[in-house]
Amino acid sequence: MRTDAQASPVLDLRRLSVEYDAETGPVKAVLDVTLSIAPGETLALVGESGSGKSATSLAVMRLIERAGGRLAAGEALFRRPSGDVIDLAAADERTLRTIRGAEIAMIFQEPMTSLNPVFTAGEQIAETLRLHRGMSPSDAAREAVALLERVRIPDAARVARRHPNELSGGMRQRVMIAMALACRPQLLICDEPTTALDVTVQAEILELMRTLQAETGMAMLFITHDMGVVAEVADRVAVMRAGRIVETGTAEEVFANPKAPYTRALLAAVPRMGSLSASDAPAYFKLADPESGEALDTGSRPVSTPSDVLLEVRNLEKRFAAQTDLFGRVTHEVRAVNDLTLTIRKGETLALVGESGCGKSTTGRAILDLITPDRGDFYWEGRSMASMSAAERREARLGMQMIFQDPYASLDPRRTVVDAVEELMLLHTNMTAAGRRRRAAELFERVGLTSAMLNRYPHEFSGGQRQRICIARALALNPKLIIADESVAALDVSIRAQVVNLMMQLQADLGIAYLFISHDMGVVERMSHRVAVMYMGGIVEQGTRRDVFTSPTHPYTKRLLSAVPVADPSLRRPTLPARPTELPSPVRRRGEPAPCRHYAEISPGHLVLQGAL
Repeated sequence: MRTDAQASPVLDLRRLSVEYDAETGPVKAVLDVTLSIAPGETLALVGESGSGKSATSLAVMRLIERAGGRLAAGEALFRRPSGDVIDLAAADERTLRTIRGAEIAMIFQEPMTSLNPVFTAGEQIAETLRLHRGMSPSDAAREAVALLERVRIPDAARVARRHPNELSGGMRQRVMIAMALACRPQLLICDEPTTALDVTVQAEILELMRTLQAETGMAMLFITHDMGVVAEVADRVAVMRAGRIVETGTAEEVFANPKAPYTRALLAAVPRMGSLSASDAPAYFKLADPESGEALDTGSRPVSTPSDVLLEVRNLEKRFAAQTDLFGRVTHEVRAVNDLTLTIRKGETLALVGESGCGKSTTGRAILDLITPDRGDFYWEGRSMASMSAAERREARLGMQMIFQDPYASLDPRRTVVDAVEELMLLHTNMTAAGRRRRAAELFERVGLTSAMLNRYPHEFSGGQRQRICIARALALNPKLIIADESVAALDVSIRAQVVNLMMQLQADLGIAYLFISHDMGVVERMSHRVAVMYMGGIVEQGTRRDVFTSPTHPYTKRLLSAVPVADPSLRRPTLPARPTELPSPVRRRGEPAPCRHYAEISPGHLVLQGAL
């Protein structure tokens, strides 16, 4: 321990290395990482999955041992509030317990798995205050409510009495921030704190964190793969690949003049909002080679041009029971989808965008008949599906397939991937085993995999490869419509760009239509022909992608687009847009009539909801 606080940054990592044990020997996850963070500074540690970002953060917190790894070499010098500098790598567990949560705090990516479901939000914050600040139970409870108010949670006293499962994702993340800030830490480590959040909630969280940093002067280590978020919050950037830091610099330097080939490849795959404002057509991502940084040839294949109407949805409604009386009768309902009408053309991508809970996924599942709607008509290639025979409806449904958000969860880990791709053919065609195998091999080649991979299991593939397998499975029966429900949300930026390009190429080749359900507005702008903005169970604005993105008219659309982070530090907004309250409740008394929806046509095909919801 040294007392040279005046010369020391808050955190100074020197040649830090982390390794894990494997059957073949030690695996190096972090190699000779050297970086430092000054008081009041935000350092963004960026890179793709497996680069070593999270292992580095766990090493700083000395939680790496609990994750199956260990510190193999190096120093992690931390300046304590007293001015003493301690090497966290050599500290004993007793000392570390006094530091974790009090002097170094961490916000994890998924608050639902990080918060204890048994205790209320207020109790979990109060526990930190009692342990590290020695507060009495009553004082800790009052301070917990004050902290919830500080992170802009309305009706904080009520929220303090609720359990994590009773809160929205944005609320849970703010509870975690309140807990992390409870002891006024010197250093706040944020591990993908906004990745799972909607764009408007993300904007609010980023603004909150910037405000609190300005008030407290804490240093932040911000771990993410979202370069738009990096541009909004970072003072300096460290780019990590395969356990090593490949480039560091100020945010302005790294974005304007990246030196490392890997950095250039990362930035090439970042969608730039507004880059397609002069065109109605989608456009392929321009990719770069991570080894050389040189631009890759994405092909000269034109994007798809929509033709005739494939699917029409009219007046779709879906309600779920929300509250019952003493006799079990439903008294209140959630109007998940309320009087929704849309059309999808052959070869077209219609993007359905909006925040969590607005009804996007419910709409997709209702179209696929995975849930039964309460009302609504479906027209497939001009024919009402209600008038079709059972066999005709079955044939129509086989023309619609789905790609889910999490490819690992949607593949059976006990079966090979060829089984997953062949299953639909086995159930719905008369193809022989040899024919199914040939078709599976063809599909693998089409999505950029090889037939040699057919007999592997899902865990033997990367996230991007697993999503390609799910795309191959969706193509097995030659569908005309694919519903992609947040299908690229969990992918790294360069893998996401590759998968989006693949989906657009398949659309151009096969004439597939997509209902692309997403909250990632950058990707939506890149690949969609038309956009429908959904809010509180209904569409508030729809039109061509250029109309909606360049001339947003409904207030909700404007707020949604204004919250998208711009991947350019020179365009960083002084304050980020934030909504004053949570989304209004979609719960209504059963039998209460829904308001009529009236739309004004701003320009041909550009419809905007008039009046209140």
